[in-house]
Amino acid sequence: MKRLEGKSALITGSARGIGRAFAEAYIGEGATVAIADIDLARAQATANELGPQAYAIAMDVTEQASIDGAIAAVVAQAGKLDLLVNNAALFDLAPIVEITRDSYARLFSINVAGTLFTLQAAAKQMIKQGHGGKIINMASQAGRRGEALVGVYCATKAAVISLTQSAGLDLIKHRINVNAIAPGVVDGEHWDGVDALFAQYEQLPRGEKKRQVGAQVPYGRMGTAQDLTGMAVFLASAQSDYVVAQTYNVDGGNWMS
Repeated sequence: MKRLEGKSALITGSARGIGRAFAEAYIGEGATVAIADIDLARAQATANELGPQAYAIAMDVTEQASIDGAIAAVVAQAGKLDLLVNNAALFDLAPIVEITRDSYARLFSINVAGTLFTLQAAAKQMIKQGHGGKIINMASQAGRRGEALVGVYCATKAAVISLTQSAGLDLIKHRINVNAIAPGVVDGEHWDGVDALFAQYEQLPRGEKKRQVGAQVPYGRMGTAQDLTGMAVFLASAQSDYVVAQTYNVDGGNWMS
């Protein structure tokens, strides 16, 4: 039997990258998946490619009305909400003395407030339904430690880990399991942008930072979105019913905690 048969999932920021890989894995395990993204056209294209178990919804996690509308759209389409993956996030970097209030506000608005208030809206719907649910937050190895150029992003992901613990402890009485995944360095569109920023601040040629970080991973390479899907399916399935408020490193051995 498929592990997510009959489940209704909402994955934020899933028009591309890790979110898209999760959507494909969830569909493969029997779920119906809302491809939620601020870029509705790309979300629709992704949903079309993934087939009839996927559908697109517009969602901006910085706007409460958009969050509430997305939850309502999932319930209207699928009749319920069983699974949420808080995947939408933004990255930036700068030396401490160059961090701007605008960058700080944007990252915290998406990575922390977006995670919290999407989680909250999903939890309210799951409580109303009365049969529990699973919420998965995307943290990062950056939330486990500070990095010289990545102060704000690291702080947002540390906050996600803390929110996962608090929400997990509060919501398990409703049989809503809240857990998180902390990836390491994951190759793809996102890291192309990260590499470009490091190139700017560390005077590196394009691609050199990716080469360096890949070589430093004990497994021997950067991760891929597909490397994370096993954990994402596990945390969404009944196999993780006794797992509460945890953040799992899936990073090729980069960080041990």
